[in-house]
Amino acid sequence: MITRRDILVATIGAALTAGAFALADQTPVMGSGVFDWNSIPAKPTEVGSVRAFFKARTATLDELEMHVTTLEPGKTSHPPHKHPNEELIIIRQGTVETLSNGEWKRVGPGSVIFNASNQLHGLRNVGTDEAIYHVINWKSAATPEAHPQ
Repeated sequence: MITRRDILVATIGAALTAGAFALADQTPVMGSGVFDWNSIPAKPTEVGSVRAFFKARTATLDELEMHVTTLEPGKTSHPPHKHPNEELIIIRQGTVETLSNGEWKRVGPGSVIFNASNQLHGLRNVGTDEAIYHVINWKSAATPEAHPQ
């Protein structure tokens, strides 16, 4: 038998869910834009530096994020890891090794690396100069939940 309490709880739950969707729809959507390299500050890290260009919702993605990493010779950006979002890396300068499908592969300028959802990956600078690479991450409604590392 359905009680008044059951109806009240269901009503509150539905209202909270509707409110969450309404708030999500209010997040600004990034439109077309130009991001000048010289206007994006390079922030020092323990292994080089990073320039954060944007991280925003778009008309077709829940989140689109882009940054450029400068990695000092002999350094690793971080230990191999995985995450639910997909990621595209474009090597601008230097020689790196990337962990892809369980193998370390050496690539240089102009090379493109695609890291699929929840796949173990990593990147290290194996050259004698700085490695600079562009990283583009995205999340959509189809992005799965995070898997334990």
